[in-house]
Amino acid sequence: MELIDGKKIAAQVKQELADEVSRIKAEGGRAPHLVAVLVGNDPASETYVASKVKACQEVGFKSTELRYGAEMTEEQLLAVVDKLNKDEEVDGYIVQLPLPAHISENKVLMAINPDKDVDGFHPCNVGKMVAGLPTYLPATPAGIVELLRRYGIETRGKHCVVLGRSNIVGTPMAVLMSRKADYGDCTVTMCHSRTKNIKDFTLQADILVVALGKPLFVTADMVKEGAVVVDVGIHRVPSDKTKSGFRLVGDVDFEHVAPKCTYITPVPGGVGPMTIVSLLQNTLKAYKGL
Repeated sequence: MELIDGKKIAAQVKQELADEVSRIKAEGGRAPHLVAVLVGNDPASETYVASKVKACQEVGFKSTELRYGAEMTEEQLLAVVDKLNKDEEVDGYIVQLPLPAHISENKVLMAINPDKDVDGFHPCNVGKMVAGLPTYLPATPAGIVELLRRYGIETRGKHCVVLGRSNIVGTPMAVLMSRKADYGDCTVTMCHSRTKNIKDFTLQADILVVALGKPLFVTADMVKEGAVVVDVGIHRVPSDKTKSGFRLVGDVDFEHVAPKCTYITPVPGGVGPMTIVSLLQNTLKAYKGL
């Protein structure tokens, strides 16, 4: 069993990005500029945006945070989006989800200029992904594919089972693994909360990507010997063995599943760090005009 070390790979990608930014600046260019828009004070969103800002600093990008209170109106947020669309000094931006309940996430998403949509969520970019055209890929699935590539994990002709069908992870992951590419060409099965007898499918998986959002859902009896397991989940659960009283776990029962795997991602330190660097890669693409 080999751990897929997302921290290590993310550090490599960051170094490559930093080297490229250094070359751009040496040639008289400006640094790529990423903006994060945060409405309200969701704790997970606060942490994620802080990580993005730190990562931008590490690679030499310019980063800007735009913070607004939860009372911000939909009209006001759409005005901010319009301003960012028109700002030639902004290469890419993200509107951090979730948004307060009174703001339509779909309306905001549709207002984002697809050329600056470095989250890869706009329908124009989703359509390009499905068609295999150059575009901004959703950060978490793109990061997973990068991990498979950098570890040289064979995917061609393999059976990939994806647990979860969200637009952020599950659905784009299924698309990327099925398309004709060096790290694709899988036969893909997508399972979700309404799938009956999920175990029947997971036991067939050569590559199992788990993004259900249920702590410790995948147990050892659900995974075949020699599988590659990618755990996207992250949860804080009570623990009497830590000073904080909590520990972080994924959607996979790592302790018991890991011995059956050829490769597996840990939680934390697996997929998470790759999500951030994928966003940075998209921002560099936006700076270059893809």
